[in-house]
Amino acid sequence: MFLGRQLARMSSDRALLNRLEQRAIEADQVIEYLKQQVALLKEKAILQASQREEKRLRVENAKLKKEIEDLKQNLIEAEIRNGVKQVPLPTAASVQSSSAICISPPDALATPTVIGKTPEMSENKKKKDKPDKKPDKKVFLLVFEGEKKQTAGGGDDSKPIDVSRLDLRIGRIITAKKHPDADSLYVEEVDVGEENPRTVVSGLVKHVPVEEMQNRLAVMLCNLKPAKMRGVVSQAMVMCASSPEKVEILDPPSDAVPGDRITFEGYPGESDKELNPKKKIWDQIQPDFSTNAEYVATYKGTPFEVKGKGVCKAQTMANSGIK
Repeated sequence: MFLGRQLARMSSDRALLNRLEQRAIEADQVIEYLKQQVALLKEKAILQASQREEKRLRVENAKLKKEIEDLKQNLIEAEIRNGVKQVPLPTAASVQSSSAICISPPDALATPTVIGKTPEMSENKKKKDKPDKKPDKKVFLLVFEGEKKQTAGGGDDSKPIDVSRLDLRIGRIITAKKHPDADSLYVEEVDVGEENPRTVVSGLVKHVPVEEMQNRLAVMLCNLKPAKMRGVVSQAMVMCASSPEKVEILDPPSDAVPGDRITFEGYPGESDKELNPKKKIWDQIQPDFSTNAEYVATYKGTPFEVKGKGVCKAQTMANSGIK
């Protein structure tokens, strides 16, 4: 009987242990689900922060515009006090009217001769009328220095929108570590051939293990406008072959060194010092990037090339987008 009680107790303990193990498994599943939800909430928070930043910049831009208008008005009032005559800018209608006068036939501009009066009297008539016409022949325009430079310079509008506008260089990722405030982001220190390394923030945590990020060569886009990502300013972008399922960092030629330029045959233009985000130059160029059937990174079929050293490739991703 004693042995039977012992066996029953052991059976009861085993059942209790099984229930505890099952509950531990269920708890692990709940924890994993909560981690996924936290990650989603963090991504949503990043988006909301970006939207708030955009709204703040719009408000700041509106304030700056108002300050400029106030300064212009103050300048005009100061010139009026100093005796400088102000003449309004011509309207489109007045410009058309002036053009019509300029191309009128000479006969239409001649002063008709009055019968019975001598030429001297007609000439005196012209001289008398002349002072009254002077104000109509001169237009004084108030041109601000900033507007003059913008009109004369032309900016980036004169350059073609193609890959020559991008500053693509070889960089070496010196160190990479998790972003302190974003589980999906790495913060890297990258040598791109400058005096000091650049700080780069990349969303590669889910695609590239941290140990594979250390001390490796990569292709870097170096003339994007620096942007703050969860409190850390990113000064470049790592170029990757990309699909909805997979992302791979592009591999430069093995003997490339930090600072080597990526060139494209047939696109000899000089890169912009910094891409203007309002012009969306990168957004217009990026869709023409892809890997070909041999994994070579290309722009419209032209390889990413380091002169004298070779081309840049993905490891396994053929016919994929690049971003």
